[in-house]
Amino acid sequence: MTEPTTPAAAPESPAAPESPAAPESPAAPESSTPSGSPRASDSPPSEGPVADGATRPAARAPGYPRQWEADVVASDGGILHLRPIDPSDADALRAFHGRLSERTRYLRYFGPYPRIPDRDLERFTTLDHRRRVAFVCVLGDEIVAVGRYEGLGPTPEDGGSAEVAFVVRDDHQGRGIGSILLEHLAAAARENGLRRFEAEVLVENHAMVRVFRDAGYQVSRAYDGGVLHLEFDIDPTERSLAVRDAREQAAEARSVHNLLHPRSVAVIGASTDPSKIGHAVLLNLLRGNFTGPVYPVNPDARSVRGVRAYASVTEIPDDVDLAVVAVPAAGIDEVMDSCLAKGVKALIVVSSGFADAGSHGLVAERRMVEAARAHGMRVVGPNALGVANTAAGVRLNATLAPALPGAGRVGFFSQSGALGIALLQAATERGLGLSTFVSAGNRADVSGNDLLQYWQSDPDTDVVLLYLETFGNPRKFGRLARRLARTTPVVAVKSGRRVPLPARSSRAVPIDDSSVQALFEQSGVIRVATVAQLFDTALLLALQPLPSGPRVAVVGNSTALGVLVADGLLDEELELVGDPVDVGAAASPATFAAAVREAVAADDVDALVAVFVPPVATHGAPYARALREAVAGSGKPVVTTFLAAEGVPAELAEPRADGRGPGPGSVPSYPSPERAVAALSRVVRYARWRATPLGEFIVPEGTRTDEARDLVARLFAEPAPDDPAPRTLVLDDDQTTAVLGCYGIEVAPFRLVGSAEEAVAAAAELGYPVALKATAPRWRHRSDLVGVRLDLTGADAVAAGYAALAAETGGDEVYVQVMAPRGMSCVLEIVDDPSFGSLLSFGLSGLATELLGDRAFRVLPVSTTDAAALIRAPRAAPLLAGYRGDPPAKLGALEDLVLRLGTLAEQLPEVRSVVLDPVVASPDGAVVTGARMVLGPPPTRDDGGGPRRLS
Repeated sequence: MTEPTTPAAAPESPAAPESPAAPESPAAPESSTPSGSPRASDSPPSEGPVADGATRPAARAPGYPRQWEADVVASDGGILHLRPIDPSDADALRAFHGRLSERTRYLRYFGPYPRIPDRDLERFTTLDHRRRVAFVCVLGDEIVAVGRYEGLGPTPEDGGSAEVAFVVRDDHQGRGIGSILLEHLAAAARENGLRRFEAEVLVENHAMVRVFRDAGYQVSRAYDGGVLHLEFDIDPTERSLAVRDAREQAAEARSVHNLLHPRSVAVIGASTDPSKIGHAVLLNLLRGNFTGPVYPVNPDARSVRGVRAYASVTEIPDDVDLAVVAVPAAGIDEVMDSCLAKGVKALIVVSSGFADAGSHGLVAERRMVEAARAHGMRVVGPNALGVANTAAGVRLNATLAPALPGAGRVGFFSQSGALGIALLQAATERGLGLSTFVSAGNRADVSGNDLLQYWQSDPDTDVVLLYLETFGNPRKFGRLARRLARTTPVVAVKSGRRVPLPARSSRAVPIDDSSVQALFEQSGVIRVATVAQLFDTALLLALQPLPSGPRVAVVGNSTALGVLVADGLLDEELELVGDPVDVGAAASPATFAAAVREAVAADDVDALVAVFVPPVATHGAPYARALREAVAGSGKPVVTTFLAAEGVPAELAEPRADGRGPGPGSVPSYPSPERAVAALSRVVRYARWRATPLGEFIVPEGTRTDEARDLVARLFAEPAPDDPAPRTLVLDDDQTTAVLGCYGIEVAPFRLVGSAEEAVAAAAELGYPVALKATAPRWRHRSDLVGVRLDLTGADAVAAGYAALAAETGGDEVYVQVMAPRGMSCVLEIVDDPSFGSLLSFGLSGLATELLGDRAFRVLPVSTTDAAALIRAPRAAPLLAGYRGDPPAKLGALEDLVLRLGTLAEQLPEVRSVVLDPVVASPDGAVVTGARMVLGPPPTRDDGGGPRRLS
């Protein structure tokens, strides 16, 4: 879903007139009084130039909330910088107001308001950032939009309302800026304890009404004398989050589209020396027959490769959409100055020497991106191989690769520039056609997440390939990949599984491989271990339909090969349909085709593996053609080991309409049966995931979110001024059960006692039978059960059990707890993860399980489908379903427990660790008999429920 352009363009609607002496009416639109004083307005801070040509304020007023600053993507793909207003913005705000049309000022202020008086200017730019908040969107040195709110209640803490308003400069209307301002204002208001917005809009201001209506909130309206009064709660709703995500996808996809569809390209550093990278990029653009003009930039040459050269990009007479930068890192500031002055829309920096070269290069890299974004520009790289688009209307090869694979329907993203050329060569050799290719290098700006957004709506891409080394924002990657994989297969190689790679990107986040595996499984990403497996899987996905199930038939002319295939199918947990069919070494092409046709047409067959080794002095081409014709139109995937060929032999290829490589219906061939079956197995698992319902992201019934947040806030106060270290707080039993209780997670009733008499009294109060437990987990969880006494049914047994435990552990304190029903013991945890913030972990209790590491993980948030998959994922999970006649556990109760703990982890980021151990799963339900909880500083979450922003 794309955001309507009209509302975004609409100016901020004013509110009722206000006396100049009255306090600024918060977010309400500014309206003028008879004397001409408005209510509110905006302007950017006084800016000081920096080395990269961008401008940033030299200082801010005390209390300035820098954490609210954000780079945002407008609906046309351009970048804007959003930040709180500051008193130093007064001049820029006045200039902004002067560039508004009379019509826009009328709609904003409810009357003529030609200039801002000094008194109002000070009021508009001097705010407390709590009750009165204002944001400006800036491009370069200029303000292009302003939004503000002002609390209507006596204090922000009363959970009351605020009046909201915004205005967009006429030449930037239609870019979705109004909706962006509303998102960020709502987030700031919620942070300050407000829960509701109000606005006054002239009835004729249809565009602004649509901004509020289309934001996804439940808006109430009231008319009064040509003014429309709007009110709505600003807590995120399922619809408002869906609107935010759809607008984010459309804007970021458009941003990448602009990069991959330039109308003109400049090569800065285009050298006459064939050994230089600037020469290589220019040559590749020319050889690729780019459909637009190409401009070499070289101050020392009149022409390069016969094309007129320019001393600077500013001397090029026409617009430049894309600039490829091939100059040393030391010269990047001068290049940026000229590109910003020219208005270049996107940069590809193939030069190295930035974050990959150490701290000095990192500073230069960040300065470059800051300057680019401040002027609406996106950057690929630095240290990038480049980008390519094989579409007939573009034919862009802005890379260092001398040749590209043929046109196809596969999108490819690679973090590694050095490996990129080899990857492109391998794709060519395997007959895999590409739609687009991006090698992002250090990923200082454009990343794989941006490409996932683009490919979701790209009609020319059916399969996505990823070569990943590190993650910048893994939570966002998971959200985007899950959405994309529902319609488009995503295949990924993640290097550094065992040996971590050095972080060449300033945005790299360390991430454990078990977390990566959980992320990919949950998102439907097909993970492969090698580049060869990447292309094995991609060929099958690109050329053949998805299987509807795991049932596979085998046809060939060799019994030995047929047995190898059968073994491989069983190893991959696929179902072999019947015995492998052997047509014999002397079979004719027609006989071979008939067997293939019969097998693939069977109702109980979902896929086919065909193996063929030609007898001596027999040509394979007729058999290949017969195979391709026999399976054409079957609607079932077919893989083959044909002549041990790799890729798509010509005889197995169904030519594309444009004659450029194999098209859909071609049959991929693998050099061994094992590789053919492994590729098919990956695709079968993906098809199963895609056919599984997505599930719902729910808040379980009985959740008391506000109570839980208040409780955690009281427990986890800020550290004392003389203790700057991040605070960690281990909760006691009562605190832990109180927090868990807010989410409907009940711990089996227990008492902590210090004597045998207290133990007997507690048992009588709780009711028999009871269990006694040592207080230290190291005693309770020993395999010999030395720290527990179970099924105690009387006072004498309790007294004796207490004495035995006290003697064994050397302590007086013991837990007395109601016995849970007999069942399987499980462990459910919130695991602190540096990249995601938290993960959910589930496994069965026991020494063997711990030794084998038999735990399953899921990334937050978890859906109902995720919860069901988590408890069934460990290898020991069949024990829960009733093993060897044991009664099955109530799996629904475990799923509910997973959802409740997942909701707790999402809503309370200060909760860094929770261990529910053991959870006893039985036919009656799931009983938590032990719990531990640790609070700590909440992790940084780049992809939470907040407003849109670039990393």
